Amino acid sequence: MELTFYIAAAVAVLATIMVITRYNMIHALLYLVVSFLAVAVVFLTMGAPFMAALEVIVYAGAIVVLIIFVIMMLSLTREDVEQEKAWLQPKLWVGPALLSFVLLAELVYLLVIAEMPATPATGGYVDARAVGLALYGPYVLGVQLSGILLMAGIVGAYHLGRQKKKVIHRFLQEKEPQKERSAVL
Repeated sequence: MELTFYIAAAVAVLATIMVITRYNMIHALLYLVVSFLAVAVVFLTMGAPFMAALEVIVYAGAIVVLIIFVIMMLSLTREDVEQEKAWLQPKLWVGPALLSFVLLAELVYLLVIAEMPATPATGGYVDARAVGLALYGPYVLGVQLSGILLMAGIVGAYHLGRQKKKVIHRFLQEKEPQKERSAVL
């Protein structure tokens, strides 16, 4: 069990470093999913299955989908799509696939071979009610501030994408009168 914890922690650190160092947003997002899954395995080894499930559902699911929608709102051009297709070569997705396979092997080991401890080192499982009371009790301000921060990110991404369209539209409008003048001459 301890070895599984250290392997998952190493995968989480390595995947997080890869998130920071990637230039392409989609590649960084793939490593981010691997990092979230590795943290979920860490929670599972520590005896907090509810937190592991929240990590997968909320972070690896909802937050990643939110980031994908923000990328879609930025409205990539045809050249960007072609460039992304060129990047989808096996040498680029082997890293996230390999790290995900390590996590899958650990999860199979935990669920099938190793016996999960009945209680973690803290003395008991953390149930959903206790987490809910903690989040919406003394930490309600932090939950609300994180929601506002996410909304600000969405509005900012929309604004940036919209400004890009305005600049292109203005550029095309300026080019049309020049074409008409050159056709008259």
